Amino acid sequence: MTTSNSSTPLSYKDAGVDIDAGDALVERIKPLAKKTMREGVLAGIGGFGALFEVPKRYQEPVLVSGTDGVGTKLKLAFEWNMHDTVGIDLVAMSVNDVLVQGAEPLYFLDFFACGKLHVDTAAAVVGGIAKGCELSGCALIGGETAEMPGMYPDGEYDLAGFAVGAVEKSKILTGQSVKPGDVVLGLASSGVHSNGFSLVRKCIERAGSSLPATLDGKPFKQAIMEPTRLYVKNVLAALAQHPIKALAHITGGGLLENIPRVLPEGTAANLRSGSWPQTELFAWLQKTAGIDDFEMNRTFNNGIGMVVVIDAAEAAATAQTLRDAGETVFEIGVIAARGDGAPVVVA
Repeated sequence: MTTSNSSTPLSYKDAGVDIDAGDALVERIKPLAKKTMREGVLAGIGGFGALFEVPKRYQEPVLVSGTDGVGTKLKLAFEWNMHDTVGIDLVAMSVNDVLVQGAEPLYFLDFFACGKLHVDTAAAVVGGIAKGCELSGCALIGGETAEMPGMYPDGEYDLAGFAVGAVEKSKILTGQSVKPGDVVLGLASSGVHSNGFSLVRKCIERAGSSLPATLDGKPFKQAIMEPTRLYVKNVLAALAQHPIKALAHITGGGLLENIPRVLPEGTAANLRSGSWPQTELFAWLQKTAGIDDFEMNRTFNNGIGMVVVIDAAEAAATAQTLRDAGETVFEIGVIAARGDGAPVVVA
């Protein structure tokens, strides 16, 4: 039986934590974070706490916060060695949520945890986080990298993120003004985004060697890993021009469970089946899983990543503003009195 020599010095590195690797990662991150700087940042990466001053153009600012992760999509990132876009997913899941209240994302913090820190992998992930922040106009002003030997298998990591935004108190979107006759617009998703991946992975396992080479004109793996679309800048521009009543970010629970979260009591969203196209990606998932339309709309975004509710008289102009900004927009339904029916009906 071999025992360790109790007189032999033990370093933190001997215990599995490489401080030098952590320092190297911070140096790699700094220029990425610098590209995301914006008004209000007083102190960013490197301090014990990040400082941010709410821009003075706000008269009665209300802070809106959101936090999320990437979920089991990370398992495919590990398996396929695709780490450069999951950081965009991380940012998008929180900033798109903050946007739903009408808020402009101001800053973002991330938490990266692993068993052994691989600087190149971590830098690729944080590069995606910085890209997501840059695309959504919020500053990456802090975060934490935690190397925890024994907590995660080598080559795996977990991610969490936290976004803070601001909105004028008088402009908070509550959905309370939504009424029967209002129009429901759907903004196209970029793919599966970051929800439903436990089922996606089961579909990949079931398909085995018969995976399609491409989906929607992209290599299969790229189509599956396509990052969550960031709706922030385009929707904020539309909010500045049109009296949007409600927004819903279509995440876990799909269209059927997220739209009701922004509807007043007594109303329902009647969506028209076929009013937006099903992509090859979602058609493949539905066929492989063998699930019906109801389950598709409750599990995945099924092609619609953000929903906009607007007065019928404003719908065409709002849709055009969003299209001009680069969104793919579909008029997918109307608001009706709920009665005894479901809060969302797709028929």
